[in-house]
Amino acid sequence: MRIIYIHQYFKTPTEGGAVRSYHLGKGLVDAGHEVEMITGGSRIGYDQRWIDGIKVHYLPVAYDQKFGFFKRAWAFLNYVRQAKKLIKKLPRPDLLYVTSTPLTTGLLVLWAKERLAIPYIFEVRDLWPQAPIEVGVIKNPLLKSSLKSLEKKIYQRAMSLVALSPGIADHLRKVTPNQKIHLIPNFSDLDRFFPIEKSQFSLQKYGLQNSLTIAYTGALGKVNAVDELLTLAELAKLRGKNWQFLIMGEGSYKSKLQGFASEKLLSNVRFLPFGPKDKVNEVLGLADFAWISFAHLPVLKTNSPNKFFDALAAGKAILVNHKGWVYDLVKTHELGIPCLPAKIEKSFEKLEELDQTPEELVRMGQNARKLAEKYFTKELAVSRLIQCINPKQIPQSYSDEKDTLSA
Repeated sequence: MRIIYIHQYFKTPTEGGAVRSYHLGKGLVDAGHEVEMITGGSRIGYDQRWIDGIKVHYLPVAYDQKFGFFKRAWAFLNYVRQAKKLIKKLPRPDLLYVTSTPLTTGLLVLWAKERLAIPYIFEVRDLWPQAPIEVGVIKNPLLKSSLKSLEKKIYQRAMSLVALSPGIADHLRKVTPNQKIHLIPNFSDLDRFFPIEKSQFSLQKYGLQNSLTIAYTGALGKVNAVDELLTLAELAKLRGKNWQFLIMGEGSYKSKLQGFASEKLLSNVRFLPFGPKDKVNEVLGLADFAWISFAHLPVLKTNSPNKFFDALAAGKAILVNHKGWVYDLVKTHELGIPCLPAKIEKSFEKLEELDQTPEELVRMGQNARKLAEKYFTKELAVSRLIQCINPKQIPQSYSDEKDTLSA
């Protein structure tokens, strides 16, 4: 098939960030499909590149998490406008595969379906507009209503929908009860992420001690709740623990987090610049725990965070701050421990206990890697996508995998 893949924030592994679309696109190419990716970028003009068999079209649409609401909205709509022009120039595809966020990518596929009769599959990464509504970014009642109507229309007219977590799939069933829904979570790149033993050399490189270390690698935005990791770091400092906390990332809240750490004299916290996947794996190799956090909003419990799957592949025990799908996986498969704000004392006591029983930390990390190898490989994700595009090609043990993911 000839497929146009729509993703405004397409990234490659060398760039860092979310690389789901790179792996899925490459997997489709390897399976014999022709894939063209339409994305945005900060370039002055239009650019086109071949990346591992994917023909990537870069539209000159800058975007940054630090943008305000109206600047973000303009970037979203500008991308849709330019992508429409490009699609009309390209040979007609058999299918559009479009991923959100943002929900405005749905405007593009609705137009393609109505004006060009091109069918589409819509992948739901986050629940829009529910997420910005709960966060408080969207407050106007009329805007809320119109966006929810748009959401329903986008889902109803798709060939099928792809959900990244069981919680997202449940939401889609409520909005469009009769729509076909495929569950394809984010996945672990077992080649780029792998267990690394701490060494004196690696510790010296980062100026660290050989003590309990907790690392966060990801976005530093309002909804990421990394401030709760700093609260834990402050508690560890007050109680005389020599624990270390690493924060690797960029985002609109980075300066606030740095300001808090400076104000509280948290010498046990280190901020590291975000980098490509090999650097993320290197930092995870220094840690005993990977910190996975989100703000405490119902919609965020459905997330399928890349950093969680990277940590699984790296064989790290998990420290999760919220209840949801990730929390359930951590408990069911004994991957780590929760660190809920209301029960931080209990979590602190458990961390003290684990600090004295390193063999238990090793076991949790091994469980994480085993889970990634069994259920969350990129090969399994690609096979599920191929099944979604062509239902006659049902991957081996597909139903068993689906049941485990739902659990």
